[in-house]
Amino acid sequence: MSSDKAGMRKGLTSYGDPEFSLFLRKAFIKAMGYSDDALDRPIVGITNTFSDFNACHATVPTLIEAVRRGVMLAGGLPMAFPTISLHESFAHPTSMFLRNLMAMDTEEMIRSQPMDAVVLIGGCDKTVPAQLMAAASADIPAISLVVGPMLVGHYKGEMLGACTDCRRLWGRFRAGEIEAGEIERVNERLAPTAGTCMVMGTASTMACLAETLGMALPGSATIPATHADRLRLAEASGRRAAAMARVGPRPSEVMTAAAFRNAMVVLQALGGSTNAVIHLTAIAGRCGVKLDLDELDRIGRRTPMLLDLKPSGEHYMEHFHRAGGLPKLLRELGDRLDLTARTVLGGTLADYRQAGDEVPGQTVIRSPAQALSQSGSLAVLRGNLAPDGAVIKHTAASPRLFQHEGRAVVFDSVEDMVERIDDPGLAVARDDILVLRNAGPQGAPGMPEAGALPIPKKLLQQGIRDMVRISDARMSGTAFGTIVLHIAPEAWRGGPLALVRGGDRIRLDLPARRLDLLVAADELERRRRSWRPPAARPHARRGYARLFMQSVLQADRGCDFDFLIADGEQDAAR
Repeated sequence: MSSDKAGMRKGLTSYGDPEFSLFLRKAFIKAMGYSDDALDRPIVGITNTFSDFNACHATVPTLIEAVRRGVMLAGGLPMAFPTISLHESFAHPTSMFLRNLMAMDTEEMIRSQPMDAVVLIGGCDKTVPAQLMAAASADIPAISLVVGPMLVGHYKGEMLGACTDCRRLWGRFRAGEIEAGEIERVNERLAPTAGTCMVMGTASTMACLAETLGMALPGSATIPATHADRLRLAEASGRRAAAMARVGPRPSEVMTAAAFRNAMVVLQALGGSTNAVIHLTAIAGRCGVKLDLDELDRIGRRTPMLLDLKPSGEHYMEHFHRAGGLPKLLRELGDRLDLTARTVLGGTLADYRQAGDEVPGQTVIRSPAQALSQSGSLAVLRGNLAPDGAVIKHTAASPRLFQHEGRAVVFDSVEDMVERIDDPGLAVARDDILVLRNAGPQGAPGMPEAGALPIPKKLLQQGIRDMVRISDARMSGTAFGTIVLHIAPEAWRGGPLALVRGGDRIRLDLPARRLDLLVAADELERRRRSWRPPAARPHARRGYARLFMQSVLQADRGCDFDFLIADGEQDAAR
């Protein structure tokens, strides 16, 4: 027998006799009807993230079959295997709490089972970053295949999309402008097909960034979930994975510092999700690359926003696809990108720009001269409230609030906010600043998408639709408003947000990239000395919750576990 450590010989179970291990492995796999010819071929793993709880991934079984076909056409042996599946609306307390668990599960299944390459089928928000984190750590040839966005819905002649329009219409319902019966009818139209949200939320953003990083085939981010082209792309991904099993490249050769810088440029040009900042940071950390928040801000200042897509614009993902998709956007970005960065195709990012159609007259993907904004969508804030940084998506915010000073109305937890936000007796006015704390990585735990605090009902009824809101939480990529997020360090860890008191003055100065608590330094020091860490929660005494609370890093480090990031980054984290 060959001594080559590939295919069925890879990662043999330890019985003290390698040849017996291979003999036993073949005996059991032959019980499934495989021939020796099949078992001698390169093995391509295929992650199965289908779940009855995950409507976004409803098409995964058909994608797996298309990938199988591509692998076999290229002479490989496809082997599908299950991993955790995460859906935003069905994960308690939040899918972010479980992202690292999915990354660990995926990494260990790649490591512990014999495969020479892997196709990572994901889509819903945290699945793609979890899979890319796993791929970076396992470092065998890998290719990302997203399920694709759903098609738009329609109601009374208006196009609707999950979930930007969910939030807009729910806000009108809370304000009493829509009756219960109508909001139920709207509910049936918001997500009309399988697939991920059809706006530039986190799922669409991460699909575009996986393609930009070179970890997915060109054009893959935007094909709707229900289109036949999505199946053809799956077949092509399987073909390419079988070739990569023999010649690579590995994720470490694709996800380089140059690739991550390209991803930051595209993130700014897309009007992408704030969540992507945390996910990119975590993926980069697995690759030994430190994602610099200040560089992200510098890139944003000189990168025009070119994509007219909700929540920062007007259109939806299927329109982005018809306009030429990500390859067209890459062409418009020109020399702002490092086109020498490698991709899973074996060439460079320059090759990706040649894919996709040129569509005369389309206005979804703008040229720099016709940009929606001459700066990118995201800004990084610092100041005495956010010494390690905070993020705001200013293209989805109200320009009148870009420079704003207001009185703090403080909520000590998500539960406190839910209980009091609509209390008629809440002392709150339109110019106040809503503050949510203890909603960060450890404080919530899991950093829920609660940062887009609802406008108090009594203000909604006065016609107020936006206020400055700040927190150590996240918000959905589909959300909008003047919302400062990811304040680090978080309040639970004694960050400055823990020292804010109701009635304090806070100043947001977006042009200056500042977020400051207007309280004297000596008073803040006095408050700091009297602050005590919150008591540990009962659920964090065992299992994954205990591991999470002991090991999770802050938002500026991607909220990964301190023992999973690359060695050099571990030293920096300490």
